[in-house]
Amino acid sequence: MATLQQPSMNSLQPPGENRSLPPSPSCSPARNDCGIAPLTPSPSPRTAVRPQAARPFSVVVAIDFGTTSSGYAFSFAQDPEAIHMMRRWEGGDPGVANQKSPTCLLLTPELRFHSFGFSARDSYHDLDPDEARHWLYFDKFKMKIHSASDLTMETELEAVSGRRVRAIEVFVHALRFFREHALKEVKDQSSSVLEGDAVRWVITVPAVWRQPAKQFMREAAYLAGLVSAEAPDQLLIALEPEAASIYCRKLRLHQVVDLSTRPTANGVDPDGPRLSSFRQAREQLRRARHSRTFLVESGTGELWSEMQTGDRYIVADCGGGTVDLTVHQIEQPQGTLKELYKASGGPYGAVGVDLAFEAMLCQIFGADFIESFKAKRPAAWVDLTIAFEARKRTASPTSPNPLNISLPFSFIDFYKRHRGQSVETALRKSNMNIVKWSSQGMLRLTPEATKELFQPTIDNIVKHIEDLMRKQEVQGVRFLFLVGGFAESAMLQQAVHAALGRGCRIIIPQDVGLTILKGAVLFGLDPTVVRVRRCPLTYGVGVLNRFVEGRHPPAKLLVKDGRDWCTDVLDRFVAVDQSVALGEVVRRSYTPARPGQRKIIINVYCSATDEAVYISDPGVRKCGTVTLDLPDPAPGEPPARRREIRTTMQFGDTEIKVTALDVATDRSVRAAIDFLSN
Repeated sequence: MATLQQPSMNSLQPPGENRSLPPSPSCSPARNDCGIAPLTPSPSPRTAVRPQAARPFSVVVAIDFGTTSSGYAFSFAQDPEAIHMMRRWEGGDPGVANQKSPTCLLLTPELRFHSFGFSARDSYHDLDPDEARHWLYFDKFKMKIHSASDLTMETELEAVSGRRVRAIEVFVHALRFFREHALKEVKDQSSSVLEGDAVRWVITVPAVWRQPAKQFMREAAYLAGLVSAEAPDQLLIALEPEAASIYCRKLRLHQVVDLSTRPTANGVDPDGPRLSSFRQAREQLRRARHSRTFLVESGTGELWSEMQTGDRYIVADCGGGTVDLTVHQIEQPQGTLKELYKASGGPYGAVGVDLAFEAMLCQIFGADFIESFKAKRPAAWVDLTIAFEARKRTASPTSPNPLNISLPFSFIDFYKRHRGQSVETALRKSNMNIVKWSSQGMLRLTPEATKELFQPTIDNIVKHIEDLMRKQEVQGVRFLFLVGGFAESAMLQQAVHAALGRGCRIIIPQDVGLTILKGAVLFGLDPTVVRVRRCPLTYGVGVLNRFVEGRHPPAKLLVKDGRDWCTDVLDRFVAVDQSVALGEVVRRSYTPARPGQRKIIINVYCSATDEAVYISDPGVRKCGTVTLDLPDPAPGEPPARRREIRTTMQFGDTEIKVTALDVATDRSVRAAIDFLSN
């Protein structure tokens, strides 16, 4: 990526003006960002369709990098109907289909990679408590990238022990681990020798992630050696609910659980909405664990045959960290998808239940004790969270039995030495009647306590889906697909069915935790399957326009050589929620201030509304920098009096892409948009 420089007022200017812009007494600080003017000012974006260049890849490898669990899958281009899942992991939990691995990373005290997944978790558990304080164990660290408002390459993550390290290093270690495992397995199954550029990589991210987070994952992939920065098309960033939607197109009727067709006895649903059927589906999946190859339809599945052109559906990706919603419309007969409303969601994943459990422990034992225990007995704390995770998955809204959470012996012992009283005494003094104590060393969470832990997170999910379904663009939805690991929760299933089951059919794929991973492979095989997307934000750059008395505020007046300019104007490329077709681009032309200038820099701004007029308006923030390197003129070629740089931005993909053309020389200009340096 080109080195970024702080732009000055004379980075670019209108054609025919070769002198630098003098400072104006009325200039605000923001005007340092808008010393450019379009060659052809236009109130609305001008779009064109760029041809899609197909590139052959021998194999597609997708990495579903989740908050709580991660995995990879791959498919050979010569046999795209077969999706191969990764090998089962050693050290997995008994009774659980370990087709994915916990997103856990263990680094040595010297910051070297030690292990990932089950191996990292088990190795950390086996460390001596005093020794463990010097190791770096990271768990559920993906959420930090979503929540960081000022994400950069220097952003740090905190290990369980409290030590900090750059986040990019953590992600690079994890991606390198998957790269090595995936390539070894691909080569084991391939009869031909695969070169590095024969593999297309796909990494999944939440659809609600901002552009800096997407670029962060791409930079981590470059550093991990998945692909080279010189071959960016070899790596695709897939949106998680979109990937799930792509896979759902392939579903056959026997591969789904329809919560809307529930069993009844005398008109009464005895076991909640389709819970027994879902348990049967999970049992079928458990019995078929030895088979790691899934076959998908060459066309669209039976479920899709019930749909007609124009039918709408929602995919709710309920993961560990976030809940992502996307709205698609089926286009027949080609079966492509059209996004009807910009992706939405929030941090309402299963981690919210974990945080509620931690808050409950703080209420019983004291927040200071919990923090001390986490710092001084980090491995035991991890044991406690694992014990809760295992029981959390079995929680049912219809079960009269309590959830029994085993407390590590070190917790019981540490509390007695720290407080001078027993855990049982603390529980009794807390007056928390919904949590009991078992002499076998377990916390017994009553059904009321279990509901209290789940309810806030589930309420957020249900409310978000309900709010989305009230949008005019989303009226008439026929299906709601629940996917992601949290969609396995009977607590969530019942709540969603109770609130939304009358308005649409609620469908859950049998292998719900692998839906995104399989869809990501299909996306890598055919990235054109989603034909139209909605832009999540308004994007533009700050420019100068001719000042119009009465229309522009006096504070924006900039006088230059007797001409009146309006500064801080947001030159819009695309508006929030605007439909943008795949391959559709927006073009703008600018000119450098000096004939010999070798670099121009344009600051990109974004806004959650389409009402912003100036870059200084509320809610408008600088989100990126476009750096354009200009080649030297050919030998003997006179410098152009007015050099036009035609900038093209493509918004129809999951990432924003930038290209540029030096019109005077008909040479391409390298351009990169950097969202991580602002």
